Amino acid sequence: MAGIYVHVPFCRSRCIYCDFYSTTREEEMAAYTDALCCELKGRQAELANEHVGTIYFGGGTPSLLPSSLLQRIIDTICIHYDVAEDAEITLEMNPDDSVDVATLSRINRISLGVQTFNDKLLRLLRRRHDSTTAIAAVKKLQAAGIGNISIDLIYGLPGQTMETWEHDLQQAFALGIQHLSAYALSYEEGTLLSRWREAGKIQEASDELEVAMFERLCQCARKAGFEHYEISNFALPHFYSHHNSSYWTGSPYAGFGPGAHSYDGVRTRRANRPDLSRYLQLMTHEGVNPMTDEQLADFEQLSTAELYDEAVMCGLRTSRGINLAHLKERFGEARLQELLSQAQTHLRQGRLKLTDGCLRLTEQSLMISDDIMSDLMAVSA
Repeated sequence: MAGIYVHVPFCRSRCIYCDFYSTTREEEMAAYTDALCCELKGRQAELANEHVGTIYFGGGTPSLLPSSLLQRIIDTICIHYDVAEDAEITLEMNPDDSVDVATLSRINRISLGVQTFNDKLLRLLRRRHDSTTAIAAVKKLQAAGIGNISIDLIYGLPGQTMETWEHDLQQAFALGIQHLSAYALSYEEGTLLSRWREAGKIQEASDELEVAMFERLCQCARKAGFEHYEISNFALPHFYSHHNSSYWTGSPYAGFGPGAHSYDGVRTRRANRPDLSRYLQLMTHEGVNPMTDEQLADFEQLSTAELYDEAVMCGLRTSRGINLAHLKERFGEARLQELLSQAQTHLRQGRLKLTDGCLRLTEQSLMISDDIMSDLMAVSA
């Protein structure tokens, strides 16, 4: 099964922590939809031999698009690609957007960008909604028949306490959602958040507090019956995000729109350039081939060492871990022995465990996973 990702680059305003490509030029949404449908039609050969099991509308803010434009995009995908009848089709939404999901055919999963239920922190982040709006949005989606709802939360926010974080968790699980994504705040270069920190306007949460918040997150999720299936993701049984899981298992996916990324499942990566004006210009030019034109996208051929490193990193991100038999089949006995040798210190110290033929992170080591993954990367090309 393959996945399709659609990047919708429009936002009404920019959050202080976000470094994803976006624009506030909402007047170009119709032109963007025209261009996107051209790209979808022009690249259908890439997935000609694949069943599409997931479609994900990300952004930006996909829920800013009028329902008629969203439906046109869905229809274009279903006409030109072999979309499974039970495909998981996710739409990212902001709580205060008014798109009527009941009017959209085939959307069956919503990812709601709540971030926190604390109104003071929401104002700091420059989110457009408040906690009351977020709660009402979940209930409205449930009333519309959406039975697979995920919400995003952030911990380690400036001024956030353990008490406010626990309230966020209690409120989230009380809403009857099926999935939770929770991320430690990241200070990305060039964001307003980073500039505020550098200017001393805000104070970064301590490492000790972030670790304690993560531990509390895991405890609350477990108590609510959620499975911790990836470092930042928790779900009720049978409600894992199939689309995001495809990224971690190396399945092929095609990304459409400015700034979208693709992977052919073998070794080729593609990154559409994050420039809406250029995208609109190129996609209306008859001489442009959306599949291969280097004016539209950058292409990269991954080396075997890079593929190995990705397999190690993505495997350890998930509760399934690294299947050693599969790794040996794909990369050979020498790579397997290299991995096992590098893992010994972490196994002895209880940061890794080897069970059922899979190498996994232990729960207490999840917050230092980047360091462990780095230690296990390929030592030779």
